[in-house]
Amino acid sequence: MSTDQCTTQPAELAWFKSSYSGTSGGDCVEVAAHLDAVHVRDSKVEGGGPVLQIGRDEWAAFIALAAE
Repeated sequence: MSTDQCTTQPAELAWFKSSYSGTSGGDCVEVAAHLDAVHVRDSKVEGGGPVLQIGRDEWAAFIALAAE
């Protein structure tokens, strides 16, 4: 499995929050796709906080299992 916690991240990442995430906050994550990985962070952390970097193949497997 290919996951890493990163403290730095590419500046050009475009972060997306789930459409199920309300405007009142809550327990949400933000996701940004990059060429070689998908980046995930806690949307509640001011300034973005730490980022989990997941390989694209591993992310695809996660999404496939989550969709079942």
